[in-house]
Amino acid sequence: MNDDMLNGMKVLGLCHYLQGPAATQYLADLGADVIKIEPIAGAHERHWAGADSFIDGVSSFFLCANRNKRSLAVDLKTPEGRDIVERLIARSDAVVENFRPGVLDRLGFGYERAREINPALIYASATGFGASGPMRDSPGQDLLVQARCGLVAGTGERFTAPKAVGAAVVDQHGGALLAMAVVAAYVRKLTSGRGARVESSLFNAGLDLQAEALAAYINAGVERDRYRRHPDLATWFHEAPYGVYRTRDDRFVVIGLNDPVLLAQTLNSSRLMSLAECNRYEDRDVYAAAVAEAVLGFDFGDFSARFDQSGLWYAPVQDYADLQVDPQALHNEVFETIETGGLRFTLLNAAVRYDGKKLPTRRFALAAGADTHAILSDLGMDAAQIDDLVARRVVAAPPDPASDTVRTRPFAGALHE
Repeated sequence: MNDDMLNGMKVLGLCHYLQGPAATQYLADLGADVIKIEPIAGAHERHWAGADSFIDGVSSFFLCANRNKRSLAVDLKTPEGRDIVERLIARSDAVVENFRPGVLDRLGFGYERAREINPALIYASATGFGASGPMRDSPGQDLLVQARCGLVAGTGERFTAPKAVGAAVVDQHGGALLAMAVVAAYVRKLTSGRGARVESSLFNAGLDLQAEALAAYINAGVERDRYRRHPDLATWFHEAPYGVYRTRDDRFVVIGLNDPVLLAQTLNSSRLMSLAECNRYEDRDVYAAAVAEAVLGFDFGDFSARFDQSGLWYAPVQDYADLQVDPQALHNEVFETIETGGLRFTLLNAAVRYDGKKLPTRRFALAAGADTHAILSDLGMDAAQIDDLVARRVVAAPPDPASDTVRTRPFAGALHE
């Protein structure tokens, strides 16, 4: 689409796993021409999927973070393979990579070499813990970073039940921060012609997720003991009743910060009314226990009706099955059913709307090297040259690449399929 925000931007993605692919997908969704550089056998995310989720052999993990990209499968250890990538660097606006520090230097595509090839290049690197420092070479995986950056201690009760977040939130946030930085560098490049060295890390992204909590902890001068709290409370730094509670019929609800008198009246609790003037942070455990006791006296239907009538802040605890029939999710069209290359699957749409419209899903490179012929042709190679490189395993290309035509429609909800 000619009106895509990043139409004309050329990005080379040397990325695998989730942080880097998520970042380049954000750029591709916005219209950048993103070429995903993959090994001959395909990137890691093609070969693994959580819950063993494959659609006719295609990984859902790959599909969730590689929309709207082209794929070139190439052996970077061959002279011809390195020459191809150097030629692509020369014509790119940005290179985005998320290998461990030093890996691309050893392959000949580190920052210094890339800037020699293209002085105006934006070179964006995402690592686990940073390009330098004592943890420079440590493995950077979402769960490891959640633990190291304090998120596990803050999510659960630090001393008795630390708990990881149930999704790769640091990877995804790290990808969003990296994409935002690349766009900022690109804006400067358009006005000044200058490239940039962009560096991000999962560790810093994990800390950024906790900006509010870290500011409270450090500046209030609190001690570790503040992590101790009633098991229903969601965080160590909010006052009660901010947390998760069980109803009589074993449903779960979250209750936000509400007027204590109105909350006591709504839950018909004399105990809560007697605590209405207490300090709900200093006495949070006592207050949370009283809320838990009161909520347990109601079935979910009665509870929600009372809270709706009172205008109090609450929400049901939903799982992924619930989301597929959630009326707001369906209205927002957050899910999209996609048909391409003989496959049919459902993914999340890009989260942001522009001029009231969602960003389009244009294509998927379902096989590693699906676009090898087209990309090398753009570099001036003829069919015989490309076939020779394929035969010698310098590059890979599927013999009969499936059509990349994409048909999409709003997801109607699992129970309506």
